[in-house]
Amino acid sequence: MVAEDDEKQAELVRRYLEHEGHVVTVVGDGLAALDEVRHKDKEPDLLVLDVMMERADGLDVLRVLRAERRELPVLMLTARSTEDDLLLGLDLGADDYMTKPYSPRELMARVRTLLRRTRRTPDAPTATGATDEVLSVGALRVDPVRYEVSVDGAYVECTPGEFRILAAMAAEPERVFSRQRLLEELHGFDRYISNRTVDVHIMNLRKKIEPAPRKPTRLLTVFGVGYKLTDPAAKRAPRASS
Repeated sequence: MVAEDDEKQAELVRRYLEHEGHVVTVVGDGLAALDEVRHKDKEPDLLVLDVMMERADGLDVLRVLRAERRELPVLMLTARSTEDDLLLGLDLGADDYMTKPYSPRELMARVRTLLRRTRRTPDAPTATGATDEVLSVGALRVDPVRYEVSVDGAYVECTPGEFRILAAMAAEPERVFSRQRLLEELHGFDRYISNRTVDVHIMNLRKKIEPAPRKPTRLLTVFGVGYKLTDPAAKRAPRASS
């Protein structure tokens, strides 16, 4: 689905998507986008969402979709180019973000990347690209095939970007990942984007998997280097006496 109030832009994106074999629905404002998602028998595989729209802008649409626990991938388009706008979009749960003017060919490449990474079909590649086994780090479990995360048996809802970071770290617990390495896991994002994008994802993940996000025990900061995922119970376990 394409939500874009500029008719020429919407028609251009629609033509490129249809040329690649996609069935495309176009809406011209935020409320129409929400209505379309809510009342279709099947959610779109991807939402291309303009930020500046009437009757609810793209950020408001994204807030509502994530509050309703809808996990469809969202690629945001905006004329705003400041880092704060980018981080706000990521914080609300956007999976990718492009600024106008943009290349339609690059947009299609981003669409292909998001669809490839978020389709939950049996032959789809796993988030880490290396295993289809459930990854466990203490009470935290990451299932790359079902795209599910749980802590102590409770389901944790993650955006595709958050999931890719968590899956990569769960595959190698205790390894310290630099911000640049985690950015590579995300792909899709512009190569000039600040490492702060990773910090936003880490902050959001801590809210979801940590009992006390301000005092993390699972997703730890290694100052001056990056982040690592660890099992807090293992660190509390008493050492055997000699």
